[in-house]
Amino acid sequence: MINIKDLHKSYGNTTVLDGLNLEVKQGEILVILGRSGVGKSVLLKHIIGLEKPDSGSVEIDGVDISNLDFPDLYEPIRNMGMLFQGAALFDSMNIEANTGFYLQHNKDPILKRKMTKKEIKERVMAALSMVGLEGSENKMPSSLSGGMKKRAALARLIAYRPKILLYDEPTTGLDPITSNQINELIVKTQNELNGTSIIVTHDIHSAWYIADRLALHRDGKIIYSNTPEEFIKIDDHDIAYLKKTLTNFERGR
Repeated sequence: MINIKDLHKSYGNTTVLDGLNLEVKQGEILVILGRSGVGKSVLLKHIIGLEKPDSGSVEIDGVDISNLDFPDLYEPIRNMGMLFQGAALFDSMNIEANTGFYLQHNKDPILKRKMTKKEIKERVMAALSMVGLEGSENKMPSSLSGGMKKRAALARLIAYRPKILLYDEPTTGLDPITSNQINELIVKTQNELNGTSIIVTHDIHSAWYIADRLALHRDGKIIYSNTPEEFIKIDDHDIAYLKKTLTNFERGR
């Protein structure tokens, strides 16, 4: 599905990715843990083609996208979608227009044709209903809480039904109750779309709840990856610290 080999990326004298290797299996929820600022978001941007590596490769279904530019890049990433950390909603559009934006301007990845206005409306309403925002389609982003903005952004992701879903710190800045709601929606979306999800976060509680597999990003590399139950047993100072915060916390999957 996704195979990343010896990925390197620096900005000036700062090395962010330093020979990173990672394989993502089809149908899994992979959560990449790491401290803030270690390059987790940069990794996601390489996976979806927004950033180009200094060296190394990112293969999507066997296609190396590392050096592709549009229009060649469009085909291998057309079934990918990303939930940005700040939601990235268009301030000048209401929630319905935000949710249907991709479908208004592109062919549906599944139907491989432009959808009619009626079809887009139905898809948008279904996506908003799935995230609990039915009745909010005419609201503007400025009127939404942080949690509602995240849900609206998730609805936009759901609307065009990508097969690979990328999440950049989906619970950052949210209260515990709203964070749990977002975690539940991520799992629900995964099951609904039968997709493959990659989530980067420093929130071990969210990771523990949703992950099929956990990975630790440190020093520009993926240091460990394993199932949550095996990952938490690894003898490592960062993992030991994370384990302390999981006392009495149940897995949700």
